[in-house]
Amino acid sequence: MSIALIWIIIGVILILSELMLTSVIAVFLGIGAIVTGLLLHWGLIDQIATQFAVFGIVSLALLWLARGRIKQWFSGYTADEDESKPNFQRDIGARVTVVKGFRHGAGRVTLNGVQWDAFSEDELEAGDTAWVVANEGIQLTVQKEKLKRAARTE
Repeated sequence: MSIALIWIIIGVILILSELMLTSVIAVFLGIGAIVTGLLLHWGLIDQIATQFAVFGIVSLALLWLARGRIKQWFSGYTADEDESKPNFQRDIGARVTVVKGFRHGAGRVTLNGVQWDAFSEDELEAGDTAWVVANEGIQLTVQKEKLKRAARTE
């Protein structure tokens, strides 16, 4: 087995490993190894120091020039998210279902499939629908009536 073939095999293994690593780095190292193997196969380089120099330069150049652009291809996109508000404020105005009736202002609701402790001045029973008016970290404040549009912009 020739040294050129070893470089190419290492490059292919690195590129395939990116499927499990998802850091978008191994693919550039793999491309650097394949380029080194091809240049070695074509007789354009021969010394071991030159091989590692080509591998390093090609890999670093690709990382520096292309990683940011290629990594964007793998990041998700959600159109529903309001990026202008922090996560805890996005829940304000959301509809919730009462899971445990409110006694002395305290009860339990479900929001996005997750149960939350909640407070309300309204009398709410299990199965009722309520609306989030505030989020105090791990506890919600809800009310029976839906918020008006102007109140949500605060």
